[in-house]
Amino acid sequence: MTRTRNSDGSTAARLLACGAVLAAVGAVVVLLLALGGRGLLIIGVGLLGLIVCAAGVWWFLAHHGVVRLFGALIAVAAPVTLLVLFTQGGLWLTALSSSLCWGTSLVCARAALRRSRPQRAKPVRPAPRVLRPVIIMNPKSGDGKVGRFGLVEQAEELGARVILLDPSAETDVAALARQAVAEGADLLGVAGGDGTQALVAAVAAEHDLPFLVVCAGTRNHFAMDLGLDRSDPASCLDALTDGEELRVDLGDVAGRAFVNTVSFGVYADVVRRPEYRDDKAGTALSLMPDLLVGEGVRRLDARVDDTTLVSQQALLVSNNPYVSPDDLSGGARRPRLDSGELGVLGIRVEGAAQAAELAVRGSQSTGLTVMTAQRVEVTCETHEIPVAVDGEALQMPTPVVCTLRAGALRVLVPRDRPGVPVPAPPLNWRRLIDLAFGRTERTSQGDLRA
Repeated sequence: MTRTRNSDGSTAARLLACGAVLAAVGAVVVLLLALGGRGLLIIGVGLLGLIVCAAGVWWFLAHHGVVRLFGALIAVAAPVTLLVLFTQGGLWLTALSSSLCWGTSLVCARAALRRSRPQRAKPVRPAPRVLRPVIIMNPKSGDGKVGRFGLVEQAEELGARVILLDPSAETDVAALARQAVAEGADLLGVAGGDGTQALVAAVAAEHDLPFLVVCAGTRNHFAMDLGLDRSDPASCLDALTDGEELRVDLGDVAGRAFVNTVSFGVYADVVRRPEYRDDKAGTALSLMPDLLVGEGVRRLDARVDDTTLVSQQALLVSNNPYVSPDDLSGGARRPRLDSGELGVLGIRVEGAAQAAELAVRGSQSTGLTVMTAQRVEVTCETHEIPVAVDGEALQMPTPVVCTLRAGALRVLVPRDRPGVPVPAPPLNWRRLIDLAFGRTERTSQGDLRA
C-alpha cells in the first residue's frame, strides 16, 4: 500500500512538473508567435515596469516629503502605464494569454514540488491523562475572544482551573504558571497571544509538563503551525478529552523562550514605539525613512554558526525555518516545528536598485540572506538593542544569542484538527525540469543529502 501511494504521488508530481514546463514554454511561444520580435519587447517592458514600481516603493518607504510623494506616484503609475500601453497597442489579449500560461505554470510548479517533497510525519504520542489542568486566559487577546467564545466556562466544564488575567494590571505570567505547578498542576495552557504562550511554554518545558495552546490571540502563528483551527478557539480544548501529544522545539533568546520569531533591526525599532499599538501603519511609515537610510538607521552584525553577516538592516530568527522567504508574511508557514534548526533571514537593502533586485529576484537577491543555524549571535555598536520577541517589544544587552532547545516542549493538541497544509518549497526550475524528465531519484537523494 505504501509503495502504491508513493508511486501515485511520484507520477502526479511528474505530470504536474511536465505541465509547469509546458505552460512556461507556452507563455513564451504565445508572445513570439503573436508578435514576433515584439514578444520579447513585452517581456522587457513588463520587467522594466516591475523594476520601476519596486524603486517607487523604496522611495516611498525610505524618504519623507516630496520624494515620498514621487515614489508613491511612480509605484502606482508604473503598472497603470503598462496596462494602458498594452491596451492601446492591441497587446492586451496576447499579454493576458501569456500571463495566464505563466500563472498556470507557477501553480503546477509549486504543486509538483510539494508532491515530490519527501514527507515526514510528525511523531505523535497518545495524550497523557491530566487530572489538574490549569489554563491562563487573557480576556483582552484577540479583541476579546475569551469572552466571545465562552472559553472560561467550557474549560471549567472539562475540569480545568482557569486563571483569568486582569488587563488593567501588570502580571508576571511566568510566576503564575510556576505557582500553578507548585500547587499540583499537571498541564499548563494559555488562551492568549504568542508572547504569553512562550512565557508559559518555558515553564511547562522546565517541568516537562504538557502544554495546551488555545488560539485566542490575534494572529496565532504558533497555533497555525501546530495545525489548530484558528477560527474556533474552543476546539483547542478538545485536547483535554481527545488529544495527542507532539514534541516540538522551543527557541531561546538571551534566556527568554520564544515560539515563533525574534526580530532585530527595523521591525524591532518600530514595535518598541508606544504609538505603534494604536497606529501600526502610520507609525511604520513615519519611522521607516530614518530607520532605513537616515540618522536613526541601526546596522546589525550577526554570527550565524560559522558565517558572519555584516551591516544588516533587519534580521529575523525563527523557531524552525519558514518554507519560503518569498512568502514571509502573515500567512507564511513552518512545515515543521521539530527540525532542531533555527531559521535565519537577513535583509540589507542600500537603495532603489537593490530594492528592485529584491522585487525581481526574491530569495536570490543579494540583499536577502536565508540560512539555517544552531546558534545566532547578534551584535551592534550600542550596548543595548530593541528586540521583538514573538511581537513583544524588549530591550536586550548585546551580544544577543539565539539558540534552540530541540524537542523541549510537549504540546497537547486535539486529535481532530485541520492540520498544517504542506507548503511548496522555494521554486527551483532546475529541480522541476529534472522531475519532468524523470530524474527524480537523483534529485531526491541530493535533497536528502542537503
